[in-house]
Amino acid sequence: MRWIAVFATALIGLAAVQAGAQSPPAGPPTPVRGTIEKLDGQNLSVKTREGPVATIALADNVTVQGVAKRTLADIKAGDYVASTSVKGTDDKLHAVEIHIFPEAMRAAVTEGQRPSSLVEGGLMTNATVVGITPAPPQGELLKVTYKDGTAEVIVAPDTPIVTYVAGDASLLKPGAAVTIFAQKKPDGSLTTARVTAEKDGVKPPM
Repeated sequence: MRWIAVFATALIGLAAVQAGAQSPPAGPPTPVRGTIEKLDGQNLSVKTREGPVATIALADNVTVQGVAKRTLADIKAGDYVASTSVKGTDDKLHAVEIHIFPEAMRAAVTEGQRPSSLVEGGLMTNATVVGITPAPPQGELLKVTYKDGTAEVIVAPDTPIVTYVAGDASLLKPGAAVTIFAQKKPDGSLTTARVTAEKDGVKPPM
């Protein structure tokens, strides 16, 4: 179906920005996480989690997508996932959130580990799932592999797990949570062609 191909293409573009693919000549993206204050034409005002309001100019062909809840039971060996984690006092990685990539995004998302701006000391791991084993009393142990190594991440029962779903401009309403990786222009203004927004009460955790 044509809409599936179009949506997959949009997701692939988002992945290149969110998951560390090659940055455009203008520089690396600027993460904006918060809640929408208003949409005025093509200008989206977001109350950032840091406090200030950021205004992002939306491209005419902006892609808007939502997220949907999933559970650890939805993840199987061979799936391609991204996990944000932090190292605990036990010197092990503990998941802060996990998002499951649709298969169409696999080839476009750069695998490996890199710092994450989601939380202080955060580490983003894009990798293929090897398996999941019990890790009582903390939860489950997610084992993944990527080009340069492997990782094991402890996933607590309340860890947010989501996947991407289709959305549209109707999601851009006041109070909705959004995650945007915007491009900063030389004059300091922000612009983006993609927005991940809250849908059906599910907020983007990344």
